[in-house]
Amino acid sequence: MAFRASGMSARSFKLFTHLPSMQAPPLLSRQISMDVKSFASRLSSSGLLRSQGLIGGKWSDAYDGKTIQVHNPATGEVITTVPCMGQKETNDAISSAYGAFNSWSKLTAAERSKCLRKWYDLLISHKEELGQLITLEQGKPLKEAIGELYAEEAKRVYGDIIPPTLSDRRLFVLKQPVGVVGAVTPWNFPLAMITRKVGPALACGCTVVIKPSELTPLTALAAAELSLQAGIPPGVVNVVMGNASAIGDALLASSQVRKITFTGSTAVGKKLMAGAAATVKKVSLELGGNAPCIVFDDADLDVAVKGTLAAKFRNTGQTCVCANRILVQEGIYDKFRDAFAKAVQNMQVGNGFSEGVAQGPLINEAAVQKVESFIQDAISKGAKVVLGAKRHSLGMTFYEPTVLSDVKNDMLIAREEVFGPVAPLLRFKTEDEAIRIANDTNAGLASYIFTNNVQRSWRVSEALEYGLVGVNEGLISTEVAPFGGVKQSGLGREGSKYGMDEYLEVKYVCLGNMSSN
Repeated sequence: MAFRASGMSARSFKLFTHLPSMQAPPLLSRQISMDVKSFASRLSSSGLLRSQGLIGGKWSDAYDGKTIQVHNPATGEVITTVPCMGQKETNDAISSAYGAFNSWSKLTAAERSKCLRKWYDLLISHKEELGQLITLEQGKPLKEAIGELYAEEAKRVYGDIIPPTLSDRRLFVLKQPVGVVGAVTPWNFPLAMITRKVGPALACGCTVVIKPSELTPLTALAAAELSLQAGIPPGVVNVVMGNASAIGDALLASSQVRKITFTGSTAVGKKLMAGAAATVKKVSLELGGNAPCIVFDDADLDVAVKGTLAAKFRNTGQTCVCANRILVQEGIYDKFRDAFAKAVQNMQVGNGFSEGVAQGPLINEAAVQKVESFIQDAISKGAKVVLGAKRHSLGMTFYEPTVLSDVKNDMLIAREEVFGPVAPLLRFKTEDEAIRIANDTNAGLASYIFTNNVQRSWRVSEALEYGLVGVNEGLISTEVAPFGGVKQSGLGREGSKYGMDEYLEVKYVCLGNMSSN
């Protein structure tokens, strides 16, 4: 059916366009379609259903008229089409951000905070609609989607006064906004990754060009619409999407862009880091992980099962901090395997709009094929299937929650992120062996420990080569703590006071001729 949202351009778009080769079961498809129709009606009245990019405060199509489709991963239906933008549109967005930077950065922190507070209030007041939009285009359960909405108080930025070396001088350190920021965000957290980057950037006085994933652009556009409603001036927030390589090249080539912040794969992060060298941009990179989850013999079994379940299966296993390797000490291995498999078996799989659903679909067919290839590699090398290891009866990109035992550290599933609902169990004997296996990777983002031994918890936390460590807890991300990795999992931190520094430059001022005469 054709649908035109109020407040949008004259260009209409189609909802619920079926892909012949990707059909969901009829009951599931009808249920989701009913949910989507009700949801679309509410979004149209609020003006949040946007299908254009935002450049200089104006909604814009691609200059050449090209579009890309946005799909619902639970049904394969086309939700809408959005512009397939490239270099020209990105350059205009950069120019708009650069033009807005002078006035935005000159505002006091209090003045900027008023706009940000209004934006936050609008995001919270529309949390149900935004959560439904995330579920629609990304597939995660609605409760998880609504959980993406969080905010952090914009911290004051402090400088320093340095004791002078000579009596007629005064030495100061100022912190000033870096300038225009290119923010490249992933599909697995289409709202949280934007607010985590854009919030502190704007608070510091920077302006931004956001490049959301082409798989999930609608949430970014809705957030941008609310930024305009909040009174954030035109050009401060811009959104372009489409041709990822062309947009990325434009952001890297521009001397007006002074920082790139990126969340995504390590491979892409390395390319951005190399490209940023030409103009010596600041970079913040939150890249891939290979998180170990270590369960020691002395762990509380119930706590370990619950925590590992949360660390592994959140967002269908599609997060960079998901437990990718579950290391279980031999004394508790069999008990943990059986209890964990029972808990996994009780997880409800379905579309994210249904009550009680704990796992939605994978993002697309390529993601399913990757999971299948990792599992086949593990089985061919001796791993055993405890549970799952096949596509779900719901069809589409739904995959059964899977548990594998007897996994070895040289298997592909232990070397690379599976990014899916697969829990590989590895056996270890000693604490030193667990630490060695856990650190035997180029990644260093998140890690997890389950133990009742306080001394061991500190000893192992310090020995793990990771930016994040959860002790007896599977959900560790919070906006008030620094988030980021070591080794090839990235550079810099997001969240907390440490995240603010990523958007600031340090300036030293030496004030001479300050004698009392």
